[in-house]
Amino acid sequence: MNAQLRDITQANDSPLAVHGLVHGYEGTRVLDGVDLALAPGSVLGLIGRNGAGKSTLIRAMLGLLEPQAGQAQVFGEPALGLSDATKGRLAYVPQQPEALAWLSATQMLDYVGRFYPNWDSGFVKGTLARWDIPASKLLAKLSPGERQRVDLIRALASRPDLLVLDEPAAALDPVARRELLREVALRAGEAGTTVLFSTHIVSDLERVASEVAFLHQGRLLIHCGVDETKERYARLWLPARLAAAAPSGTLSRRHHGDGSLCLVVERDAGGLWPEAAQLGGARLDALGLEDLFVEIAE
Repeated sequence: MNAQLRDITQANDSPLAVHGLVHGYEGTRVLDGVDLALAPGSVLGLIGRNGAGKSTLIRAMLGLLEPQAGQAQVFGEPALGLSDATKGRLAYVPQQPEALAWLSATQMLDYVGRFYPNWDSGFVKGTLARWDIPASKLLAKLSPGERQRVDLIRALASRPDLLVLDEPAAALDPVARRELLREVALRAGEAGTTVLFSTHIVSDLERVASEVAFLHQGRLLIHCGVDETKERYARLWLPARLAAAAPSGTLSRRHHGDGSLCLVVERDAGGLWPEAAQLGGARLDALGLEDLFVEIAE
């Protein structure tokens, strides 16, 4: 099966997929032809710097905004025209939950739960207590971290087939973040839930994600298995006398004052590094996921 046919097949089977997505604000392009499809049952970490377009991509994937070009599908349906049945299969937690702020946590969860046939009221009650959330307090009066926890409970209690989290740990302390990631991993492992979560905290991604997608300057530079990044990408240092031999099409390129170059390079289809890596004086360094993120994002 050729690569194009494989990509089409994966997109057709994907719980969440976009093709050729383009969007911008006030003349600035935020998404520049993004293609992405989630494999069923995968946990994909969408990583990128603040302002890289992660939230815009998520909103476009879910049909919460209409992109300027491209298509988005959720369980095979156009994202801009989802049926009620498909909406009932997904749960989304925005970076800053604001809806129904005039209700208490208990009132909001009781209300929302009526729309989901698989609503887990036992999970709601137990998690509110375990996370020590004042359930009778108005959502508007809760701290940002408490509010985000309540919205996470709302999303998880619906037992979704697709769970989408936009910076879910942004307002959480380290202990709460660890509990959230454990719950995400549990749902994905036991129930086969497909998960997409955006983050700029690489350690969070490494704990639970099976795949990573790196969004940078509106383009998707990397999409592969988390473990695969260490074997597939590396830092290539070339001294000044070898700079002219630097390969083109690298993921990043940094010039140093002494004329040397640092590049992030990728193995080719045959598993080989660029020829420049074999030259005398060149150095190839392995990159962890966080190092890879920093090298490209700087």
